[in-house]
Amino acid sequence: MLVPDCAEPEELAEFHAGLLGARVRPGTDPDLIEVVGGPGTRMEIRRDRGLAPPSWPRPDDSLQAHLHVLVAERDMDEAERVAVSLGARPVDTKDKGGPRDVRRYADPAGHTFAPVAREGRTGD
Repeated sequence: MLVPDCAEPEELAEFHAGLLGARVRPGTDPDLIEVVGGPGTRMEIRRDRGLAPPSWPRPDDSLQAHLHVLVAERDMDEAERVAVSLGARPVDTKDKGGPRDVRRYADPAGHTFAPVAREGRTGD
């Protein structure tokens, strides 16, 4: 399961729930919030008050996790509109197109994610 850390887990959980078509489910721990959707869609957002937000791009020798959200190729423009309307900011504005289309964004806490076009797939 993916568990991104951030200063404001409620805000980040709402963002990812909107992006993934999921729902937010608070738990008994106020510093841990679940995002739950259809099969294979589950993540937890954890509060870390001292977290330094991630940045992209990082130096070539730096590893950083990022999330790929599979989207039908025909839905890439709509996925981009949804992401930006929820508060995502573009971090890679190169003109891309075709079946390997990838567009990179940062979520409100700075974590990198990318809607990735996959021919014949519906939004996952």
